[in-house]
Formats: sequence, C-alpha cells, structure tokens
Amino acid sequence: MSARQPLHPGAILTIDLAALCDNWRMLNARLARAACAAVVKADAYGLGAARVAPALYEVGCRHFFVAHVDEAIALRPALHPDAIVYVLHGATPGAEPEFVVHDLVPVLNSLPQVVAWRDLATTLDRRLPAILQVDTGMARLGLCPQELDVVAGDRAQLHGIDLRFVMSHLASAEDKANRANHAQLERFRAALARLPATRASLANSSGIFLGADYHFDLVRPGAALYGVAPVAGAQNPMRAVIRLQGKVVQTRIVEAGTPVGYGHTWTAERRSRIATVAVGYADGYLRSLSNRGQLHFGGVPLPVVGNVSMDTVLVDVTALGESTIHEGSLLDVTAPSLGVDDIAARAGTIGYEILTGLGNRYARSYVGG
Repeated sequence: MSARQPLHPGAILTIDLAALCDNWRMLNARLARAACAAVVKADAYGLGAARVAPALYEVGCRHFFVAHVDEAIALRPALHPDAIVYVLHGATPGAEPEFVVHDLVPVLNSLPQVVAWRDLATTLDRRLPAILQVDTGMARLGLCPQELDVVAGDRAQLHGIDLRFVMSHLASAEDKANRANHAQLERFRAALARLPATRASLANSSGIFLGADYHFDLVRPGAALYGVAPVAGAQNPMRAVIRLQGKVVQTRIVEAGTPVGYGHTWTAERRSRIATVAVGYADGYLRSLSNRGQLHFGGVPLPVVGNVSMDTVLVDVTALGESTIHEGSLLDVTAPSLGVDDIAARAGTIGYEILTGLGNRYARSYVGG
C-alpha cells in the first residue's frame, strides 16, 4: 500500500509500532464494555496500513475502518479473516459487488445506498452486513432527518440487511466544553430509539475522553492512535509514534545582512551558519512553516529561516558547534520533543494534516513490532 523504499533518501521516517499498540491499549483500557476499533484510512494516516493494521490485530483489535473501497480491498489480505473491515464512504454506485467478493462491510450513509444494498441482498438471496450512519449534526455523512424518517417509518427499507451497528460522528469532541457534543448525543439516542435494536457507535478518538455515555458498543479512534492529542488544551496522554529526520545536504556561513531563500523573506542579523535540509513542501513540510518552523538536533531547537522550498528547508544551526553538523547529519523534523501537534500549531493547522501529508520519498523504518 505504501510507495517503494527509496535507495538514497533525503529523510528517514521511523514508525514505532510498539508505541502505536500501547496507544490502542490505553484507549481500550478506558472502555467498560465497548470494543475498540482502529481507523486506518488514508494509509493509516500516512504511516502504512499494511504494517499498522496487522500490528493492531496482534494486540486485540478486530474492527478496522477505511474511507474508500479500494483502501479496503488492498487492506483485506493483510488481516486475518476474522478481522472486520468497514468502508466509511459506503457502497458507492457500481462498487456494491466488490464488498461481497472481498468480505467488506459498508457504512450506509444515504437512502440510495440503503436501497442499493437491500436490492443486492435480494438478488443474492442472503443477508448482507452493514453499518447504518445517521447524521446528528455534522452535515457530512449519514442519513439526513428526512431519510431517517423514511427508514424509521418503514422497516422493510432494511430488509435483507444484517445491521451490525448504527453510528454517527461527533463534530467537536476535542472540545469537552462544547455544547454540540451533548446535543449530538441526544440526537443519536433519539435516532437509536426509532431504529431496529442493534449495537451503536458514536465516539471517535476525542469522543472516548468525553466519558462512558459516549462509548456505546464500539469506539473508533484514529488520530490518537498515531500520537495526536485527543483533547484540546490538555496534556497529550498518547505516545509519540513517529520520528522524522531530514538529512543535511549542505552547510554554509553567511555574513550579517545576507538574505536567504525564495523571496528573501529572512536576512541574517549576524554571521550565521545555515544548513540546507532535504525536506520540503513536496514531502509534507508545509510552506506555512516558513520562518516559523523548528527542527531539533539533540533536543536543541533550530529555527527554520526563509521560505520552505519544494525539496528543502533552510535551518539556522549557529547555536551548534561548527563541527557538530555536516553533510549527511540528521536533524529531527519530528521527535518526542517535537510532536506533530507542535508542528501543526506553528503551521496553523492540525496534527492530522501533518501526518497524512507525510511524503513518499522518505525511507521508512518500522520498529517495535
């Protein structure tokens, strides 16, 4: 599922599968009776679903969520037959037979998806498994109120469908004080009361931390598994899963008054040593980190200077001894002391975007699994 390994990479991405599995165990331990799934869409948030999902299976995870059917088809052979692979976008028109062939479970998000899945069940003369999603306030995926009225008012709409769960998705769970969380919980409970009795799923990563009322029968953590903080403004309880190190391509001394990089957006105020590092926006290091980002070496923060280029970033390494950094040295782009949430805050985005933007030019090293 991931790109081939580069022979001479400009950066090394180390993925700690032991930390990943510890994160799943920690989330699972917060649950009284609910099962803990794993969201491995977008190639496990950029970390490689073919390696991540089997590692999580080995520590007890049995429910796996992806976004697209092609992701599910690619993942299915990597997992034991008793693992269940769900497709969040559902059975899109024309793709319904692929779910049967590859033993996949669609999340039915609309009345047309329900009808198509029901019709396929009738044609095959067998019950077909599915999750039914209802929209409780995000207006993204799931039955709208009018469609819910149709399905709730006519149980024949679900004829032939083996309803595994009814689910919804929280829009603001990372903010515990947001009143939208409770409003969505109440709407979800009201929807469940109108539908055939079955198991339920509401909580994402952040929703797990809202408490037992939100857990129901299955929780669906994603970003927290990969080390992203689940609660805004609180200390992150998750272990860091990745370390990204960029190679120094060149170093140079610039005198005071020397402009550097595209557009000359930074000028040296003193005699400085500048390292050119082989990580750029083509590798997922966002251009918004120009003159704002940091790399680390031995825990020492080193400022990004000038505009981030497509393939490189310029770093002021004057704080280090001249013999410390040389061509081929590795600087930390992310590390335990420099998490994806820290980078995201500087870039004006969220940790999810940092993870899923990780480039395919990195050499990937999996440890701990």
